Amino acid sequence: MANGAEKPNLFTVYTFRQTAGRGQAGNAWESEEGKNISMSVLVRVKNITEAARLNLLVPLAVVEGITKSRNHGIAEELTIKWPNDVYWKDRKVAGLLNENVIIGSEVAYTVAGIGVNVNQDVFRSDAPNPVSLKQITGRTYELEPMIDAIVEELERLLPLLEDYDALKEAYMARLYRRTGWHPYVEREVSVAPTTIARGESTNTFLAEIADVDEYGRLVLRLEDGTTKTYHFKEIRFVL
Repeated sequence: MANGAEKPNLFTVYTFRQTAGRGQAGNAWESEEGKNISMSVLVRVKNITEAARLNLLVPLAVVEGITKSRNHGIAEELTIKWPNDVYWKDRKVAGLLNENVIIGSEVAYTVAGIGVNVNQDVFRSDAPNPVSLKQITGRTYELEPMIDAIVEELERLLPLLEDYDALKEAYMARLYRRTGWHPYVEREVSVAPTTIARGESTNTFLAEIADVDEYGRLVLRLEDGTTKTYHFKEIRFVL
C-alpha cells in the first residue's frame, strides 16, 4: 500500500502472516496468523535528527491509530513505555522497531516496524507481558481499518518532525509511569521488563522520570534528588 505521490513520504507494507517477527535486541515477536497487525512503514527523512525524532513520533501515531478504532474506552489507559513500546496498564499491546537506512553518509529513510496485538486470544511464547486488544475489550477488530488509521496518524503527525517541542510534549503526555516513584534495575543482559518475586533480593531502586532528552535518553530522578541518564538497554522497568 503506497501513500502519496511518485516519491511518497510514507510507503507501507503489511502482512497478516508473519513467520519470523523480530523485536528489539533480536527478541522474537509472536503473531498468530490472521489475528494481528505486522506492518513496516518507510519514512523519508531529511537528516539523522528527523530519524531520531521518529522514535517519539511513531509510537504516538500507533496509540492514536488504535484510539480511533473503537477501542471501548481504553484510550486513556494506552501509554508509551520508553523508548517506544505501547502499553495497556502494565502489559504490552504493541512493539516497535525503527531501523535507519544510510546512503553515502546520510540517512535516506527509516523503516518503522510495527507489531500490534489485536485479536490473539492466547500467547504461547515466553514474552513476559503481552496482551491483545481483544483480551482487553472482549471485541474483535477489523485489521485493515486499524492499519489505515495508524498510517493516517503518521501522515498527520509528520510535521512534528520539524517542531520538536510540540512532539516531545505529546510524547511525554503519553509516557508510561510518567509520574510517581517506580522500581527500576540497571540491566545486565535482557531488555525485557523484569518481574521481581516477593522477598527476592535485587539491586532495584526507586526513581521517577525526570525527562527524555533530545538524544532520546531516559533521565531518572533518584531518591536523593540527583539525576541519572540512560541509553536504551541500560535500564529495565520492574513490573
